Amino acid sequence: MASVACIGECMVELRQAQGGASAGQGGGLYSRGFGGDTLNTAVYLARLEVKVDYLTALGDDALSDEMIAAWNAENVGTRRVVRLAGKLPGLYMIQTDGKGERQFFHWRDSAAARQLMSLPETDELLNSLMSYDIIYLSAITLSIYDQAGRDRLFAAIKRARLLGTRFVFDTNFRARGWPDRDVAREVFAAAFAAADIVLTSTEDLLALYPGESTDQLMARIPTPELVFRLAEPVSLLRFPGGTREVRAEPMTNPVVDTTAAGDSFAAAYIAARLAGSDPVEAAQAGHRLASVVICYAGAIIPGYAMPPKKRHRPAASRQAIK
Repeated sequence: MASVACIGECMVELRQAQGGASAGQGGGLYSRGFGGDTLNTAVYLARLEVKVDYLTALGDDALSDEMIAAWNAENVGTRRVVRLAGKLPGLYMIQTDGKGERQFFHWRDSAAARQLMSLPETDELLNSLMSYDIIYLSAITLSIYDQAGRDRLFAAIKRARLLGTRFVFDTNFRARGWPDRDVAREVFAAAFAAADIVLTSTEDLLALYPGESTDQLMARIPTPELVFRLAEPVSLLRFPGGTREVRAEPMTNPVVDTTAAGDSFAAAYIAARLAGSDPVEAAQAGHRLASVVICYAGAIIPGYAMPPKKRHRPAASRQAIK
């Protein structure tokens, strides 16, 4: 069975409740949950029947216990989660406007996950990457480590790729996570050079390379397989043997919350590719799932709302993505 290692950070999430803000108070009621971009992808991968482990560090507190229980309930593997005494997970708050667009506020400087690349357990964790078919992480993942930690992670990914593991990089870019854009550009270039598949968007790349055309942005990414999502619900694909444009089907339901649109797209794309679908079919699957996710509040939609599973052509796990 194909397996995926998702590396990243899950945080405590505070979301403004509908109708919670009171006139003149600027605050209101918030509900508590958990979330993080790569964790969202891991949950959707598990729901799509992909074997997935989440690699991160948590504290030894009750909130971290709740996270572990929730991931296990979603069939996300937790054997690679390191627990750190006296530490806590990070915290973020989401505010969503009337169009479903969101704004994030983070408190994460001392979060346990930031130490993942500098622990006694780190070598064992990184060596385990060779046992997976896919390593998936995002730019947010890379932003929480220092340069030494990123170098250590990239070295482990390169070793794993020599044994057939594939590296999928998602450019989920949040400017506040980086000391400056020059550092981010250097890290992105290193990730592009190492990746087998890059999932990106105009929203991410124009923030780093303002004013560049789509062709210029795509030319920056040498990876053999590229999925470039435009501002409209369209993906431009580049892969060995061709290029294609894939349009999402027209929406029939109102957009409620765009949180995890890209995370769910990534999960459906990876799941389809592992199952033997070509990039075009995989992008279609990504658009289908994302178009459902944005019709619900929050990053993780109810299980009953998941679209029907599409059966793909069978494929040997490590040969499914070439």
